[in-house]
Amino acid sequence: MSTPKTLALIAVLSLTVPLLSMAASAPKKHGAVKDVKALSEQAQIKLALSAAPAHLAKEAAVLVFGEDGKLKEARPGTNGFTCIPTVMNLPIHDPMCMDAAAKQWLDDVMQNAPKPSNTVPGIAYMAAGGSHWEMKGEVVMNEEPGAKVAKEPPHWMIMWPFDAKASMLPKKPNPSGVYIMFDGTPYAHLMVYQDPKKMK
Repeated sequence: MSTPKTLALIAVLSLTVPLLSMAASAPKKHGAVKDVKALSEQAQIKLALSAAPAHLAKEAAVLVFGEDGKLKEARPGTNGFTCIPTVMNLPIHDPMCMDAAAKQWLDDVMQNAPKPSNTVPGIAYMAAGGSHWEMKGEVVMNEEPGAKVAKEPPHWMIMWPFDAKASMLPKKPNPSGVYIMFDGTPYAHLMVYQDPKKMK
């Protein structure tokens, strides 16, 4: 998933979402953002919608990058979900589709808020997979010296402050496919390595 420093794109979440315009103008360190911005609007829409299950994608709003590099609405939605073509500023396309609470969570990350302000759990889908930073086998929030990018399989998330000790859930990727990312921080959330497009 994303971090305060590496979520430089949210991508991702300007319409009515301040996060989007902030993210779109943030500094870029890698290649994925430029690649996505170079895509046509239709290609960006297709990429953004690839994040979600088909039944959700068909009614979701879509934001894409305009010529000014800022995210704009390319298609309105009717189901409360918004899809974007990429989240992290890395050379891997990682589209996301999320509900309003998850967008609020990401907005708070981008503003470096002390903790997320969503009052209900947020749901986000990344059916095309994503990536995160790891160092010495542990997931880290920031791009630190020695940290490496780890690819994530298709997954979905619950943006809510889960606690590994209290819940007895793992705090790093493991064969079970479920873990708490950023455990011990206000931005802890549940990662579920399950392909959203195969969910019935």
